[in-house]
Amino acid sequence: MKMKMNNYGLWMIIWVVSVLIPFSMRNPALSCSSISMAMASQDTLLEFDYYRDSCPVAHVIVRSAMEEIYSHHKDVSAALLRLIFHDCFVHGCDASVLLDDSRGNQSYSIEKQAVPNRSLRGFDKIDFIKEKIERVCPGVVSCADIISLAARDGIVLAGGPFYPVFTGRRDSKRSYFEEVLSSLPAPDDNITQILHLFSTKGFNERETVTLLGGHSIGKMSCEFIQNRLYNFKETREPDPTVAPDFLNQMRLKCPANDSSNSRNGLSRIRAGMSYFQELSSSMSSGAGFDTHYYRSLLMGRGLLFADQQMMARENTSRWVKEYASDDGSTFRKDFARVMMKLSNLNVLVGSQGGVRLNCSLPQFSSE
Repeated sequence: MKMKMNNYGLWMIIWVVSVLIPFSMRNPALSCSSISMAMASQDTLLEFDYYRDSCPVAHVIVRSAMEEIYSHHKDVSAALLRLIFHDCFVHGCDASVLLDDSRGNQSYSIEKQAVPNRSLRGFDKIDFIKEKIERVCPGVVSCADIISLAARDGIVLAGGPFYPVFTGRRDSKRSYFEEVLSSLPAPDDNITQILHLFSTKGFNERETVTLLGGHSIGKMSCEFIQNRLYNFKETREPDPTVAPDFLNQMRLKCPANDSSNSRNGLSRIRAGMSYFQELSSSMSSGAGFDTHYYRSLLMGRGLLFADQQMMARENTSRWVKEYASDDGSTFRKDFARVMMKLSNLNVLVGSQGGVRLNCSLPQFSSE
């Protein structure tokens, strides 16, 4: 594969040498598969620097736009991290979550309308980046690639680890409303439900614990913990596993809302796992991209029931303890690898799908 050296290429070489190879040497069984995944995304047919001829400035435009957005909206990192998770876990990383209508039929239900996705943010930021790219390279760069690149750059801007993003994804021609509920975890899922769902997407116990570490940035909306505080599992009582002092602290931040509890109980609807920073009545899940999320779980102070469930079994709690035990380097390395895996999940390539001219509409370039 011909590689054009640029800042992105240099970052990738640094990442492989400083992160992946040392890890693989300590874990020989993972050596071949890990290095292969980093240097050639053969399973998905994505490429390093896919747009090197058709739009060589694509990476630069995305990064510059994200820096501009981040300077005014620090919450964009958490918003796009959640957006890529919700996109990739539902039928793969195909930008189907961005569509405002499906198959050209505005009466057809779309992913945005599903309960777990109603609180998603960042659609306008993806549109902003797409418009910038279209001015320079019309009809070339897919919305799916923009999501993956922007999410990575947002993580880096928030102090998270860099990881290479392979490109060449194609955009879906339809939305998958009917798959959303069964494809995304809920805030009150137990450990069995969580591990089963993540395993269907190809993530093992360690990778599940790692991916949930994305909750280390952003804020947790009160709507996602309301039932845990006041009506856990329809008992009209709080979650009995929450320590009294922590319960009182959360209740001060998130007062009882009778209409929310009676009409939007999280045990009846599968609202998505969230850390968005929109509501003023939200609780911070952390200040930066480090190990505070895992230290909170060790102290029994996970905001979501699903988060705290990572301590319910030894095969997950061991990784919580591992990540909480050092300066964050182990978590950051693992998070970089798991984000590479997530962004390659069931992608469309080649003649599959297309390149949307507008990320919210199923209108495609002729190429």
